[in-house]
Amino acid sequence: MISGLKNTTSSWFEAYAALSTSIMILQTAINQLLPLRLRTFVFSILKRFLSRLIASCVTLTIDESWDNCRNQLYVAAKEYLHSKITHANKNLRVGNLVRGEIAMAIQDGEAVEDVFDKIKVNWRFCVKEDELGRQQNQNNPPKLKGMYVLTFSEKDRKKVMDSYLPHVLSTYKAIKEGRKTMSIYNRINNNRSWTPLALNHPSTFDTLAIEPELKKGIINDLDRFLRRKDFYKKIGKPWKRGYLLYGPPGTGKSSMIAAMANYLKFDVYNLDLATFSSDSELMSALRETSSRSLIVVEDIDCNKVVHDRSKAVNVDPMFLKVTLSGILNAMDGLWSGNGDERIIVFTTNHKERLDPALLRPGRMDMHIYLSFCTFNGFRILASNYLDVQSHPSFEQVESLLEKVEVTPATIAEELLKSDDADVVLGGLVEFLEQKEMGGVKKEG
Repeated sequence: MISGLKNTTSSWFEAYAALSTSIMILQTAINQLLPLRLRTFVFSILKRFLSRLIASCVTLTIDESWDNCRNQLYVAAKEYLHSKITHANKNLRVGNLVRGEIAMAIQDGEAVEDVFDKIKVNWRFCVKEDELGRQQNQNNPPKLKGMYVLTFSEKDRKKVMDSYLPHVLSTYKAIKEGRKTMSIYNRINNNRSWTPLALNHPSTFDTLAIEPELKKGIINDLDRFLRRKDFYKKIGKPWKRGYLLYGPPGTGKSSMIAAMANYLKFDVYNLDLATFSSDSELMSALRETSSRSLIVVEDIDCNKVVHDRSKAVNVDPMFLKVTLSGILNAMDGLWSGNGDERIIVFTTNHKERLDPALLRPGRMDMHIYLSFCTFNGFRILASNYLDVQSHPSFEQVESLLEKVEVTPATIAEELLKSDDADVVLGGLVEFLEQKEMGGVKKEG
């Protein structure tokens, strides 16, 4: 990534050249005013001073390309320096990025100073002719290549190499992930490759109608997973984690998956087991998934081979496409070592039907029960749909939700029936009262 480590820099060289010119002008005057011995002494002092000044400086040149490929450190530096530009920088380039954001970058010759952990560094952007390209295409106009020149004190060399440059890269990664547009990949029977579509689902953890403690626990678990790369490597396990989302239909399992993807900035692979003709085809498809992705198997209980083997289930082997062993190997087999940061999410309406082999830690590490709507969930829905945080009807709704089982999806539908909060909440109370009178009461 670093094309040169030299003891002189363009910025210091320019300063040295300017100072040398001044000295030459000054020399003419000094020659006329000072004796020869004194003149020699003055110039020797100046020469030693300049030599020490230049020798104490280190330069790293970060070229636009590296081994005929795009230099990722160059790209990272460009994004990183965008946030370091100040009003003192007068020579800038501007451009248009995704989502209409206006980007700025320093122009040729412009410098930016940065401070990191009590050390100062200086960045300068330079443009040079691509000599190799000129040799290969002598008849074409010369191609220009950009480079960033990083200058710092020799005493800070270790900190720059061990801490500052990794800081630039990690900051770039965070910026890039913040801009990322996620995709959802599907695999159709007639197409044996993954087909991407933009994932535009608006669900977030803020909009999920679940209990605050459950929400906090899930977020903490995801955060812990993200920061444990070195831990997984240390214990010799693939960097993956499995989640089981279970509960009645309409309790928000799909919305939870979208919220996880939006929170992590992960792509989603929708794994429909019915589209695979064999275990080997399933394994092949999983190898094609990317790192930093959610692999989702919805309604896993609909596949009879995953049902509890201790219970009698009539399955004709002649019609088996994907077997239980194939699914188990897919979850914790060798394929999972081909990439990093994968999360596997299974959903089911009937957890009790699943074979215990699927449910053990290491396959489904966290079991998340998504229940019927609670009063806390209702308050989130009321805020999202009606922009209402409190209302005289809330007390009645709370009392009724303790008596009847209603899914968040059903509550959401009721809240969509009018733009008038009083009308909607009055209608919801009436709806819940009818549910109670109809005998749809909570179990236990």
